[in-house]
Amino acid sequence: MRAERREPSAGTETVNGPVEDLGATLMHEHVFGLSPEILWNWPDIPEGWDLERRAREAADKLTELKRHGIDSIVDLTVIGLGRYVPAVRRVAELTEVNIVVATGLYTYDALPPYFGNRGPGSLFGGPDRLAEFFVRDITDGIGDTGVKAGILKCASDHLGMTAGCERVFRAVAEAHRATGVPISTHSHSASGGGLEQQRLLAGAGVDLTRVIIGHAGDSTDVAYLEELIAGGSYLGMDRFGIETISSFEDRVAVVAKLAERGHAGRMVLSHDSYCFNDRFDHDVVRRRHPNYHLLHISRDVLPELRRRGVTEEQIRQMLVGNPRDIFARREPY
Repeated sequence: MRAERREPSAGTETVNGPVEDLGATLMHEHVFGLSPEILWNWPDIPEGWDLERRAREAADKLTELKRHGIDSIVDLTVIGLGRYVPAVRRVAELTEVNIVVATGLYTYDALPPYFGNRGPGSLFGGPDRLAEFFVRDITDGIGDTGVKAGILKCASDHLGMTAGCERVFRAVAEAHRATGVPISTHSHSASGGGLEQQRLLAGAGVDLTRVIIGHAGDSTDVAYLEELIAGGSYLGMDRFGIETISSFEDRVAVVAKLAERGHAGRMVLSHDSYCFNDRFDHDVVRRRHPNYHLLHISRDVLPELRRRGVTEEQIRQMLVGNPRDIFARREPY
């Protein structure tokens, strides 16, 4: 089913409705990552899920983030990562930080059976409903929450562009062109996966200047990163604090180098962190990744970038100007 093109509403959609100015924005974060089938069947898991308790904990973290100068976050939790918008809506009621939520589907390989067993190339055939669902999340709201998605998310990783990933990317491209909302990806930098993503999206008619290639900051290959920029996309320098993939030193060095080469207008910053995720042992995560939290950029990364010569204007461009421009272009095409 082809997605119907819809005219966008004014402003960027957040959980609390359209906002004209997002201010300083972290472009790739998560409020909650949940495992519904685990929670349904083993509600006594040690991690524990109590909506009100976890919402207040998350709101406290976001309120502290606001005190550190960040006004908005983009929550890229979609189907496959445990998206539960009623819980995020409760967080938004308790904090002044704007939260933009996403639609899309997260897989490195096969689709969830609901989609995998229907649609092109499936066992039972029939129409592909992915784009239809994505557009509905953007134009009508997610479930019965009334909360509209403001961005599309898709992923490929070390397996490359599998058949399942390709279906998601093509559905995201269709939903993007029908609504105009931007696209953010999860990519595998070690294999140059962002270039494969660009090729597929461009082939599906997507204007790559409306695309963020996520996790580009995992790479120290400046030539690869400049090739992504030459293709038109923004770079997600968005895993600060995950230092087993790339060190703090390497992450800040690459951002500083690209800024020096004139590319501050093509980078956005973030951590890819969670306020709560039942898939992680939080004690282990804190030991292995002590900087993997929402305040790392404000407390540690920005001072180090300044020390390396990145200007206040360039920092503002990455945190304020680029997010503003990414969300400003909302016309379908």
